[in-house]
Amino acid sequence: MSAPSTSPAASTSTWASRTVVNTLLALVALYTLMPLSWLLVNATKNNGDLFGRPGFRLAEFNLFSNVADLFAYQDGIFGRWLANSMLYSVAGALASTLISVLAGYAFDKYAFRGKEKLYGLVLLGILVPHTVISLPMYLMASEIGLVNTYWAVLVPGLVNPFGVYLARVFAESYVPGETLEAARIDGAGELRTFRSVALPMLSPAFMTIFLFSFTGSWNNFFLPLVMLNDSALYPVGLGLFNWNATLAQEPQFYAFVITGSLLSIVPLAAAFVALQRYWRSGLTAGAVK
Repeated sequence: MSAPSTSPAASTSTWASRTVVNTLLALVALYTLMPLSWLLVNATKNNGDLFGRPGFRLAEFNLFSNVADLFAYQDGIFGRWLANSMLYSVAGALASTLISVLAGYAFDKYAFRGKEKLYGLVLLGILVPHTVISLPMYLMASEIGLVNTYWAVLVPGLVNPFGVYLARVFAESYVPGETLEAARIDGAGELRTFRSVALPMLSPAFMTIFLFSFTGSWNNFFLPLVMLNDSALYPVGLGLFNWNATLAQEPQFYAFVITGSLLSIVPLAAAFVALQRYWRSGLTAGAVK
């Protein structure tokens, strides 16, 4: 039996569809990469070249001197901001992720009175923008003396309703109840069962939620703006914002802001590259049971 032939009209239609799709993807990639490309080019310029050769025009390569000047300014305040961001993002994301995984695991595997109502209340938290609750959190933090401390940024970040939702979905897909029951029959307690049996199975969930939390914490701007007054406690985003606000009076900050913006995205890029295999597997979790 001969293979069915493909008509010229069908081939032309397929080629046109691929051309349209590839063109749209190229435009989206260009739109996404253009700001980063601009940042890469202009981070290599000094203040004079930023105004003398604007845009994507190349000039004398001064990236390393810009970085050295940036970290030397004000006794290394930019390095302090980077360290603060790492503290808020890494420590805060780890704690938030662990709490979310524990809560999601409990909502899925345990039966207790009012479970679904409580879970529904948690899901309502996804609908509330963080900016709406920043002022109430500031008033509460002011009452207990946490304003202008590291805890004022770390503690609110521990609550992640979306992370709890993801953890429950992962627990339903990744952790069979029979496996937990076998561990209990062998004499393992509930904490031992979670630590030794459930948590390794939930490692894709843990890394996925951690990436969400890390990215959210690193890009968190409004909460530190409300909570912090001491520049030594600023995360890198808030510090660069303050420098950018004084460009009219302090034009030497142009090179600092651009170079600092480039350096501030390096940890995010490194996290995604290092953890992308967990990210990919996590996003497809629950698609097939």
